[in-house]
Amino acid sequence: MGSQGGFYQSKEFLDLVKSIGEARSKAEEDRIVLNEIETLKRRISEPDIPKRKMKEYIIRLVYIEMLGHDASFGYIHAVKMTHDDSLLVKRTGYLAVTLFLNEDHDLIILIVNTIQKDLKSDNYLVVCAALNAVCKLINEETIPAVLPQVMELLAHPKEAVRKKAIMALHRFYQKSPSSVSHLVSNFRKRLCDNDPGVMGATLCPLFELIARDVNSYKDLVISFVSILKQVAERRLSKAYDYHQMPAPFIQIKLLKILALLGSGDKQASENMYTVVGDIFRKCDSSSNIGNAVLYECICCVSSIYPNPKLLESAADVISRFLKSDSHNLKYMGIDALGRLIKISPEIAEQHQLAVIDCLEDPDDTLKRKTFELLYKMTKSTNVEVIVDRMIDYMISINDNHYKTEIASRCVELAEQFAPSNQWFIQTMNRVFEHAGDLVNIKVAHNLMRLIAEGFGEDDDNADTKLRLAAVESYLRILGEPKLPSVFLQVICWVLGEYGTADGMFSASDITGKLCDVAEAYSNDETVKAYATTALMKIYAFEIAARRKVDMLPECQSLMEELLASHSTDLQQRAYELQAVIGLDAHAVACIMPSDASCEDIEVDRDLSFLNDYIQEAIEKGAQPYIPESERSGMLNISNFRNQDHHEASSHGLRFEAYELPKPAVQSRIPQTLIASTEIVPVPEPMYPRESYQTTMPSIPSDAGSAELKLRLEGVQKKWGRSTYTPATSTSNSTSQKTVNGTSQGDGASTVSSMRETYDSRKPQVEVSHEKQKLAASLFGGSSKTEKSPATGHKAAKASSHVVEKSHVPKSSLEVASEKATPAQQPPDLLDLGEPTATSTALQLDPFKQLEGLLDATEVASAVNGAPAASRSPDIMALYADTAAGIHNKNDADLLSGLSNPSVTNMPGTTAMPQVTQSSSKGPNPKDSLEKDALVRQMGVNPSSQNPNLFKDLLG
Repeated sequence: MGSQGGFYQSKEFLDLVKSIGEARSKAEEDRIVLNEIETLKRRISEPDIPKRKMKEYIIRLVYIEMLGHDASFGYIHAVKMTHDDSLLVKRTGYLAVTLFLNEDHDLIILIVNTIQKDLKSDNYLVVCAALNAVCKLINEETIPAVLPQVMELLAHPKEAVRKKAIMALHRFYQKSPSSVSHLVSNFRKRLCDNDPGVMGATLCPLFELIARDVNSYKDLVISFVSILKQVAERRLSKAYDYHQMPAPFIQIKLLKILALLGSGDKQASENMYTVVGDIFRKCDSSSNIGNAVLYECICCVSSIYPNPKLLESAADVISRFLKSDSHNLKYMGIDALGRLIKISPEIAEQHQLAVIDCLEDPDDTLKRKTFELLYKMTKSTNVEVIVDRMIDYMISINDNHYKTEIASRCVELAEQFAPSNQWFIQTMNRVFEHAGDLVNIKVAHNLMRLIAEGFGEDDDNADTKLRLAAVESYLRILGEPKLPSVFLQVICWVLGEYGTADGMFSASDITGKLCDVAEAYSNDETVKAYATTALMKIYAFEIAARRKVDMLPECQSLMEELLASHSTDLQQRAYELQAVIGLDAHAVACIMPSDASCEDIEVDRDLSFLNDYIQEAIEKGAQPYIPESERSGMLNISNFRNQDHHEASSHGLRFEAYELPKPAVQSRIPQTLIASTEIVPVPEPMYPRESYQTTMPSIPSDAGSAELKLRLEGVQKKWGRSTYTPATSTSNSTSQKTVNGTSQGDGASTVSSMRETYDSRKPQVEVSHEKQKLAASLFGGSSKTEKSPATGHKAAKASSHVVEKSHVPKSSLEVASEKATPAQQPPDLLDLGEPTATSTALQLDPFKQLEGLLDATEVASAVNGAPAASRSPDIMALYADTAAGIHNKNDADLLSGLSNPSVTNMPGTTAMPQVTQSSSKGPNPKDSLEKDALVRQMGVNPSSQNPNLFKDLLG
């Protein structure tokens, strides 16, 4: 067959498959595939390839992709095959593209039109191929393009087309529920389709719809029960049988749907009892598919309203599962038993020995499932045996993830069903010792809370015994060589709170143990911190009881070591310990009351103590605080304070055209005069922005040797004469480097888990006395679940310390500046003698002002700052002032204003640069040259007369 090209494939292709199958290594396989890729690249690009050959090439590409290699060079050829008129070629093309492409691939757009055309084809095989591609390739954006054609196909005469149309609609619903929400009623109609295949396909979308909204489909219970009854009575064609089971997959899906509809609904469940009981009686348990249907029946019975007869039938099936030699069936039996004991706990007692056998089974998966069952059936009479078994299993495994899960379950069971305080403390100690740091820190906190609050039964004596047992056990455990960090934290906390509470142990004994812990675990800062705080509590309780405090030498040395620690946390705790020891008894009793760890802490969430301060600030002109929820659509508040920094939302594209440039005025001034031209920097903007703009007399520019001059060496003139070279240039290059003192705007910070009835047909096996004793321990006693009342443990009194930052309006700085006097600043080494304005952003600490640490004169001094002449020039202010000052002025006015700045510092206001218009008229050669040189330095074309150009450049 291979020599003749069997299955309509060439011998070359069959040899390829054979050689890959006989490859001895992955490298040899890759070599064969790479050679095949090169061959296909060469052949697939040849002109006029026969359809039969192209079809084989595409199949070989599919084979290459399945082996993990890239065949993207042939994707477009597969897309072309979907356009072919030949049915065989078209179906091959659709098969290839569904395997090659995903729904977001760029080539999908080339297939949509073809799919639309094929969905209207008269050949139902072409329609089916197109529907297959729809399910795989149509994404959310292209659903509307094919949805009308798919809806029409729901009434197609061919059942295969109707079935695939239902599947396509289901896929649409999964991808975009909103796009087909108005078509959901079609699923109900197709449930009554004459073809069982179409009806079975409809069950899948209906299951998802019912899981999302059960109440909307309660009226379909009778229909589902009727369909299930007909299937169970073998009224369907034998073509739907599987291993002599009538349509088992339809039965399983129907049982899942009935479990959803009957949950907690007695009336709906009563309609299901008969058909579910018939399946229990008629189902064949000799095959895997039969056992799967029986397992689904048990799940359904455990979900719907309980019925005694069905529960008994389910228990018989579980018994057969547990007695089977197959581990898979045993696993199903344990899982099903765990579902039923929620409804009827006494069922577990019928299978106690079988559960013990599964607990001792070498199969780890089965053993874990059995522990889950034991966890569900734990009560006060068997908690000791179950928890001890779980801890022993936890010790024997190396899986850290499952170790953590078992530890948390042991803690939970011990808290709920602890028979005595002594057992509870011992169990928790074992969990912490063997699980180590895998135990969740929340478990440690819950244990501390439990010991502090007690069992909540208003029995102070029982709580005292619990704490005493904890202290005794922890003092004994501290002698062990290595303990987990989380466990040590619990030990230190308990010893600090209750170590000397009953007077059984002296303060010196407890403090000595704590110092030993801090010394033995010196590398663990958290343990040292807990130990230090425990020492502070013990000494505080001794001082409050007016007993003499004798600090041990090792405690003294520990405190000295911590006082010089690099850790600020440890250092602070040491200073607190030192301060507490020096206080009197009354003060210590107020600071650290005894046994007060569970007292509530009152927190003023509204910060009402700041109301007077806020009101006073508003009366002085401060802006009220705007809640974050009300700021939508507004600019950031910093936009009103800072002229230089703009939010990204205020930026946008500008579409208006610029004005046509006017001819530049050429300068005819000698070069010697050009070289002496001065540039007067424009002062940087002041803050805040709301202050008034005034003028002050101009300061004469007689800086002498520090004079700032224009450097034009080697600069090509773009306007005026072709080139020129200045005769002299006295300005130093370093003098043009300025310090930008403006602070950048801060981004907004947005202030975070039995009796065993063995089959009589099997030979009787004698049960060992040890196993009988274990079963009696696990399943003996009352069969009712006994859980301690909810008041057994007080709810954690978590007090969240919420600190809300109060908003201090920036305008309060202006109020302080009204009464201020200017303060002299030290001279700036980079001062070049030009008048500049001062910025208050770097002079005032708003946190100190909030805390009241600055008086009025200091605030005012920080606001006004030093004289403008003592500040270094900021070249960036040139841009900011240009944007602020040239909005409606001509260029000549702009340049003359820049060369003659005048600023006046009036009392009670903050200085802002005011650009004045020059009184000179007509073209001035010197001004034109200054304009030319200045704007070249700024990098702006001076010939542009449109002021919006500067505005666009500056944002």
